[in-house]
Amino acid sequence: MARKCQVTGKQVMVGNNVSHAKNRVKRKFYPNLLKKKFFLPDENRWVSLTVSTHGIRLINKIGISAALKGAKAKGYIGKY
Repeated sequence: MARKCQVTGKQVMVGNNVSHAKNRVKRKFYPNLLKKKFFLPDENRWVSLTVSTHGIRLINKIGISAALKGAKAKGYIGKY
């Protein structure tokens, strides 16, 4: 599976390491992803998601059902 948050869509970014002498070398910035299980009270079951820490905060703020509905509308997640 790709390194991508299933709630927010955060993924790997590409940039440069810049030394003191201004030498530039390509590098990757990885999102802080965690495998986490969430309980869906509507369907009475657990769902395992790969989410960023920002995605976990979003789920705590708006709820798991609303977060999954928004992620599905934006195309970040297909079937959960």
